[in-house]
Amino acid sequence: MKDPEGKYKVGTTVFAKVIPEEPLIIRRFVAKIYYCKLADNSDATDLVYFERELMSLQEKKDQA
Repeated sequence: MKDPEGKYKVGTTVFAKVIPEEPLIIRRFVAKIYYCKLADNSDATDLVYFERELMSLQEKKDQA
């Protein structure tokens, strides 16, 4: 059974695979969708991603 809270916890820093240079903070997780904000708070709107579109810092390092 899948974890109902998802792979990443609220408050975790992650990276979108499409913009890996920009850190994101998980703001909430609802219905298998992650609502994120830019880590530098430069934009007040949420960015919305599915889990498969995100990667952790470790996964980003492994890609390099």
